[in-house]
Parts: sequence; C-alpha cells; structure tokens
Amino acid sequence: MPHNTSYSLPKDSKAWQQAVDSIASLLPDNTNLQDFDALQSLPVFALIVVLPTKVSTLDIHQYVQSWVDEQPSWHLVTVAEDTDASFVNITVSDTEPTAANAQRLPFTQAQVFRYLLVPVTDTLMHPGKKTAAAHIIDDQLTTRLRHDLTEAYNDSHQASSAKRLDIVDCHILSVGHMLRTHKLACFDMDSTLIEQEVIVELAKTAGIGEEVEAITEAAMRGEMDFDESFAQRVALLKGISTDVLDDVCNRLTLSMGARTTISVLKALGYHTVLVSGGFTYFARYIAEQLGIDEVHANALDIDEGEVTGHVQLPIVNGAKKAAIVEHTAERLGIEMSQVVCIGDGANDLPMMAIADLGVAYHAKPIVQARADAAINVTGLEGIFYALGYPALAPTE
Repeated sequence: MPHNTSYSLPKDSKAWQQAVDSIASLLPDNTNLQDFDALQSLPVFALIVVLPTKVSTLDIHQYVQSWVDEQPSWHLVTVAEDTDASFVNITVSDTEPTAANAQRLPFTQAQVFRYLLVPVTDTLMHPGKKTAAAHIIDDQLTTRLRHDLTEAYNDSHQASSAKRLDIVDCHILSVGHMLRTHKLACFDMDSTLIEQEVIVELAKTAGIGEEVEAITEAAMRGEMDFDESFAQRVALLKGISTDVLDDVCNRLTLSMGARTTISVLKALGYHTVLVSGGFTYFARYIAEQLGIDEVHANALDIDEGEVTGHVQLPIVNGAKKAAIVEHTAERLGIEMSQVVCIGDGANDLPMMAIADLGVAYHAKPIVQARADAAINVTGLEGIFYALGYPALAPTE
C-alpha cells in the first residue's frame, strides 16, 4: 500500500532577498534592491547546485568554493536557510501508481545548495551578454563538479574502475528569477510529464514503430520541420482503432515527480497548463490524472472508431505552443515575467524562450544548450530547485 508523507516548501523567496540585501555594498551606487528589472542588468547570478542524496557524503561546498577561488572576478555568497519564511504543506504518496505497477518514490530525494555569484567590481551587463556569461559559467562549473564529484564518489565507494556519473545539476540564473513570484507553469507532455512519446507507442502497436520513431527523433532534434514530421507520422497511423488508443493510455507512465510537482504548484497558487504537440485524446487523460487546469493539443481525427490519418489544422507546433502560452497568460492577467515553461524537445524552445524561466527536462542537447536551466539528476520536482526553492523537506 502507498505510504503518505507530508512535505513542506517555503511560499516566498525571503532567503534570496536577504542574500541580495547582504551584498548591497558590492553593487553600483543607488541600486534599488527591490527593482527586479534593474537587478537583471547586473551580473549577479543565482548558483544552485542539486545533488542526489546517494552522494550526500560529499562536501559539495568545498568543490564549489575551490572553483570560485580560481575565478578572481567573483565572490561566492551562501544563501541562508528559509527559517523565517511561511511554508506550504502537501501530502504525497511514497509510491506513484503506474500502468506497470512500478513501485517508486514520489520524487528524487536531493540536497540543494544555493549561492550568489557576485562580481568583484560593480558593473552593468547587457542581457544578451549576461545570458552568454551564465551559459559559460554553467558549462565550466558543471564540467568541473561532475569530474571532481565522480572521482570522489568512486574513491569513497572503492570503485574497481572509474565510472563517470552525471550526479549534479548546476543552475546559473539571474537573481531576478529567484525574486519574482511566478504564477503560470506550462508543460510539454511527451517525455516531460510522461515517460513515453505517445505517437511512438501507437506506432509500435501498429507495427510501424521504427519508422515513426526515426521521424520523431529527427523532429525533436530540430532536423525536420515539425509540421511535416507530424503529418508524416499521423498518416502512418491510419486504421488504428480506438481500442488501441485506450490500451496505450493505460500503458502510459508518469515521469518521476510529476504528481508531486503539479500538487506543489497548485498549493503555491500556480495555474497549470499542458501544451502538447501530441493528441488531446491522451493529453486530457494525463491532465485528469495530475489535476492540471487546462489542455492544449492536436485533435486526433477519428471516423467509425479508427484513426483516419488526416491532420486537423492548426497543428500545435513550436510557434503555436508559444502563442498558446502567451494568450493564456494574457487571458489570466499574468505577466510573461511570471511564466515558467518546461519541455524536452526542439518544438518546446519557442515557448521556453518567451517565458521568464525555460526549463529543459532530461532534454535533447539542443534544448539543454538553449534553456535557462536543465534538469538531469532529479524528477520534475527539480523545477522548484531551478526556481530557487530548497529541497523538499519531510515534516514530522
């Protein structure tokens, strides 16, 4: 039987604001520490390091500090714990029911270390240059930590041969991301909220799996126009019955942390949206499982109980996803600076680009390279860490 455990998460970002207040003397004169847009022009970065508890014996701080010690242009400031913040509490199941009856924890237990990277000399920085600097620091620090932590982990476990472990996520973000209150979270479905690509599962059932999967992978890597690839794949599905569709629905498995993530977002007051280049037939089913507020996806054309193979326009491609996100925010009276978008494929990049925070989840390399943050070592709950929250903590 599933065991329910209660977890807590701070409602606000007091710890980050306190950290920013503590470095006021290092910033240009007359800097308004409450003006988040003004802070965006400063090269002050939030550094968030996420480490699964399986390597909790490692002292992450010494590795971060050793890297910073080699960077004469930067100060490192530790962000304190959220002791005086107000918290939200939520109860989650320690096992998530799936079609395969897999027994699993509701999310990946992790440690989260939070810092500010502050320049030694006060200066302004163009947003484009700041973004480029963030990616450079991210690449350097992530490579360094993965190397050092892998060596330490192998030594501590007396590994007989060197084993490279992707055991750390580093997020280098503008401190403004940490201070803003976000209100809208938009998710891709396939390989993001769920572990599968639905159209690939349909194709496997129809005996055309390899052909469709090759088209899907090319589209996700950005090597083929999405509309063209979508039409090609749908045409191959002609004749599949609704019984097969229902069978595929029952086989879909939620991504690690999906239930926890949506439940916590709702508790924090977010409006949640599933926006998928897949089909409403499956998207509505997943949204209902998770309690997501609204769904946008492609209608699957069915006639007399069978898929016709025809495409219903307009296709929900990358540009359409971005338009849906923008229109949803406008309809709800939410600024784009309060929007978070999460996905894994090239067709998610347009919506991620217009959001305040675009998060790549176990994504293709092109997506990880262009996203604001990339989650690789946790489940979907890693979104909260990219937003500046501490690790989800069990309550007594």
